[in-house]
Amino acid sequence: MAENNGLDPQDWDAFRAEAHGLLDAAIDRMRDAADHPWQPVPEGLEDVYAIRGGGDVGARLISDVMPHHGGNTHPRFWGWVQGTGLSSDILSGIAGAVINANVGGRDHGAVYMERAVIDWARRCMGMPDGASGVLVTGTSQATVLAFAAARVRALDGVRQAGQGDARLIAYAAQGVHNATRKAVELIGIGSDNLRFVPVRDGQMDCGALRRMIAADRAAGAVPLLVVGTAGSVDMGLFDDLNGLADAARDEGIWLHVDGAFGAWTRLAADPWRGLTDGIGRADSIALDFHKWMYVGYDCGLVLMRSEEEHRAAFAARPAYLQGAERGLAGGDPWYCDYGVDLSRANRALRVWCALESRGEAAFGDAITRNCALAGLMHDEVGRRSSMLQGPAPVSAICVFSARRGLSPADQSALNARIAQTLQENGEAVFSTTDVGGTTMLRAAITNHRTSEPDVRAAVAAVDALAEELT
Repeated sequence: MAENNGLDPQDWDAFRAEAHGLLDAAIDRMRDAADHPWQPVPEGLEDVYAIRGGGDVGARLISDVMPHHGGNTHPRFWGWVQGTGLSSDILSGIAGAVINANVGGRDHGAVYMERAVIDWARRCMGMPDGASGVLVTGTSQATVLAFAAARVRALDGVRQAGQGDARLIAYAAQGVHNATRKAVELIGIGSDNLRFVPVRDGQMDCGALRRMIAADRAAGAVPLLVVGTAGSVDMGLFDDLNGLADAARDEGIWLHVDGAFGAWTRLAADPWRGLTDGIGRADSIALDFHKWMYVGYDCGLVLMRSEEEHRAAFAARPAYLQGAERGLAGGDPWYCDYGVDLSRANRALRVWCALESRGEAAFGDAITRNCALAGLMHDEVGRRSSMLQGPAPVSAICVFSARRGLSPADQSALNARIAQTLQENGEAVFSTTDVGGTTMLRAAITNHRTSEPDVRAAVAAVDALAEELT
């Protein structure tokens, strides 16, 4: 038996019993997720979490940690697009903790698993053989990587000399995810050089895009990239990705698609699958497994059409990271050459476990069901003469107002109050968004636990509360 080093358990059998108790409690909580909505954090929790050392950690995880969650595991959590977590995450978490893999590179199993997950996603999105990718924290980081690669293509030598006097321009529709603004700021383009293209019928106007590109070129700027949206934040809208791909090809600029959650409609049934037609023509795609693929946080992905351009943007190996033909330092390529992280978690494991345990078709069915439930919520609102439907859902986001016939200000105040009240009493989590100057209730149904009774009960709860408050 190995000598105890002070950090491993003094008694492995006692630890085994503690771990088994925690595992049982974790499985019970996931099974009974409908019984555990979000609740306001109790007073004094900061003191409970103060670091003191010692004690039964397993019991404290059950009593002091698991109850105070963000609510996204509950079947009526629709406030924001957040993943719901899967039972397979428990298994992958156990295996991942034991392996403790650093997936920056070298020759070990986690690297090969990441390649398999990336290749599966590449095929789902319709990107060609040889396309590249890397798992990241989420779409925000994926967007930065994609924009950096676009800049390397546009400006030879930019990694060494910087972009100098070149004025790079990015294009996106108004309402694009804030990750785009952050990315143009982080890589030195500047948010003043992010152009917002007019929208027509919920999609970026490709004709206006072409005219803006021509005007910027005439002014001496360098059009760099255009960001298409597959599933907008507020309303779940989709750009015409084929139209954007045609424009990007003709203008010789990079096409990036923000598909944080909506890219996964590629797995859904028609008509929702068709929303992402053309996505495989993009130069890069950012998406999240921890949203509409339901796996635990965090797990995002950037895909890039050109492996050569992807690697050119990030590869930098000092002497102590040189690869080898054999041994642990083999296994080229290393993922540290495709992003900014050398120390990288084994994110592929939770995706692999999910797909191996449930199969691709099950995820497509769940995504299809979510879209159908958004339509059901829209119809339920329409059945009640006192309530006001918003625009018909395009994908899985439904917006509506609890009462018709009120002024925009009164509607806005009522909807905001209802959202907060239902969150606090645990009945349902809606968020709010602005639609035509009015604050409306918003349900992003990207939750695999949501059922038809959940939708009907939540709409009834909104109606009843509105009656009480008005």
